[in-house]
Amino acid sequence: MKVLGFWNNKGGTGKTSLAFQAICAFAVHDPKRRILVFDVCPQANLSELFLGGQENEGGKNLLSLHGDTFRRSLGGYFQDRLPKPYDSGSIDPIGFISTPSQFNSKIPDNIRLLAGDPLLELQSNAISTLANTQIPGTDSWSKVASWLRDFVDACDNNFDYCFVDMNPSFSMYTQIALAACHRLVLPVTADDSSRRGIQNALSLIYGMKLPSEIYAKHNFHTRMKSAGIPSPKIHLVAKNRLTQYVRTAKGYAAVLDGIQSDLKAVHKTNPEYFTFKRIEDGMFEIRDFQTAGVVAFARGTPFSTMKSGTLSVATQRVQVNRDQLEVNQDIIDTLAKKLW
Repeated sequence: MKVLGFWNNKGGTGKTSLAFQAICAFAVHDPKRRILVFDVCPQANLSELFLGGQENEGGKNLLSLHGDTFRRSLGGYFQDRLPKPYDSGSIDPIGFISTPSQFNSKIPDNIRLLAGDPLLELQSNAISTLANTQIPGTDSWSKVASWLRDFVDACDNNFDYCFVDMNPSFSMYTQIALAACHRLVLPVTADDSSRRGIQNALSLIYGMKLPSEIYAKHNFHTRMKSAGIPSPKIHLVAKNRLTQYVRTAKGYAAVLDGIQSDLKAVHKTNPEYFTFKRIEDGMFEIRDFQTAGVVAFARGTPFSTMKSGTLSVATQRVQVNRDQLEVNQDIIDTLAKKLW
């Protein structure tokens, strides 16, 4: 199974909304693709979108998965792993997976979901403690970091592709998610904090420019290498929420050029961290989705199945422009084709 993650060490880059639209477009492009989605975020926003959004009881549907006797979520799976953290031999993943289209008819029916769960925050300290427990003859960190890799392996015959949405933190559950990924999409917005987020991501994932040798032995990249687990490669940098008419607004372009220059320097010294040969091939610009985006996310609706016209959002009637919706669809369709 091929695994691609959406992550940045900064919130507010539109990561979850971008992941939702891109995954749905990817599924629509080939209905025979069997797609699994991991929502590795305690806020579970991606899961709510797949399950209906705020307008169509996405939150209520998510709670129903959490309330099942067999908790159908990532938190349920981690809860099952906590008593036997270093044993991967008895995993039965299917019971934790749900089918979003059963709750939300707008979602392609070839998508399955391991839902997000606020339980992750409660589990976080216990997971970190288990990962750093010293046990003779056992690499505790790699055993725990492989929890989602174990899940992928256990259901490999049931799916072709897996997509992962991650919290912007670098907590242990985020490291577990990153350890399962082959490729990464890094969304950025046109601000200096996004630039720092990319720089932090490179430091956290690949151990670049660490402030001291003290961190060299215990950083994520070193531990992954020691365990023989390949680090994920940067596949796309999505320049998101751009204000565009014919060209990207000048102010946005200047900041984004700085991000691209930073990545170009890293690509020159460490091309093995990327899937593309030229930095330009790994950059993708995405216009702001405007009103159509707000409505789509409120209603848990992919652009591929969304209609233009007057639609209801929070008891208000909102006009969705047909041309804008078509532009959004084209952008997302192009992005989806670049994922693999």
